[in-house]
Amino acid sequence: MEPVHRGLGRCQCCFWLAVVFDIVGLAVLLIGVFVNVFFYDLLIYAGAIVIFLSLIWWVFWYSGNIEVPPTELEDDVGLLKKDKGGIGGVVRRLSSRVSSGIRNSFRRNGAPSGTRRGQAQRSAAGLPVAPQAEQVVVAMATMGPQENTPHIVSSVAGCDIEMPHTTTESSPT
Repeated sequence: MEPVHRGLGRCQCCFWLAVVFDIVGLAVLLIGVFVNVFFYDLLIYAGAIVIFLSLIWWVFWYSGNIEVPPTELEDDVGLLKKDKGGIGGVVRRLSSRVSSGIRNSFRRNGAPSGTRRGQAQRSAAGLPVAPQAEQVVVAMATMGPQENTPHIVSSVAGCDIEMPHTTTESSPT
């Protein structure tokens, strides 16, 4: 038999936290309004924020005390009715099959099907192997101000790339 909750309901801790936040927030707000201090605006804003945060505790208290009869929870928490006939049962079974199929494909692949991102390569022992990163070669040359090379040709991944000659000069200090 379930205990009967009177007065404040089941979530008394949330209720008292909400009340404390309201009292502290109101006190800080009123101190900011009526006490002559140079940081009164900080107190006003802080009090308003604390009162706003008390709303979280009020929502927790209220939603924790909502009572729903088990007959209304049947569809929401998986307690399906015994009679699965009619169009509702067909739609429910179809929806369940589609959603479980999608859920299982995410679990198997780690990503939506059709992408290779979530599929890891496996070694002969069945352990996942990290994919090999493509190596990029960058050619750099140091040039003095007297050199007059118009272009530098470098080979990157089998392609010849021409780079124009650029120099940076600095003024003597």
